[in-house]
Amino acid sequence: MSGKPVAASRTTADARGDVVVLLIGMRVNHFWAVHQWLPVMLAMFRMLAELKKDPGRGLLSRVLLTASPRTYYVVQYWESQEKLYAYASAPDAFHHRVWARINHMERGGKVRGHVGIWHEAYVVPEGRYEAVYGDMPPFGLAAAHGQVPLERRGRYAKDRYAYRSGTSEAPEAGERGNGEVSGAREALATIDASGKADASTGGDEKAG
Repeated sequence: MSGKPVAASRTTADARGDVVVLLIGMRVNHFWAVHQWLPVMLAMFRMLAELKKDPGRGLLSRVLLTASPRTYYVVQYWESQEKLYAYASAPDAFHHRVWARINHMERGGKVRGHVGIWHEAYVVPEGRYEAVYGDMPPFGLAAAHGQVPLERRGRYAKDRYAYRSGTSEAPEAGERGNGEVSGAREALATIDASGKADASTGGDEKAG
């Protein structure tokens, strides 16, 4: 089977606004302690299945990865920070039950360092991320937010960083890499309001 269809040429992710990313994983400290690390691994798969079954909880996409024979983790893309933490604390969610069990084991001295667990969460504002994919099916950020031709956001990384979801086109050639263009225009408009300059005529001074 060929899997997902591959998009021809280069594409980028159609993310808009903030991007919420969660990295969560485990490390097998002692391979022989299967009774300790296998339940942790199975719990992660169960949580992913739960989230896939209920898209309303906010998980948009995930990628399973390994950093070494000992370390395994999941990159998760969430709809919002609020939905991420709502799931983490929801009494009816499997995650809540898992953490209650782990905390109980720690208090009882039953956790002896056989398996490490970790997570990192990031909220990345618009203008602080960009992506490019060459001959790839939807993957990572593009799988979470959609995939569009590269030209829609700009062929260069600086163009994609300058893209704002409030506009429908990539930055003009003269604005490439200038993330302060819109701010400069707003400043001119402010000066115009004070009677010192006219933003519509390129900043010509008015009569005082």
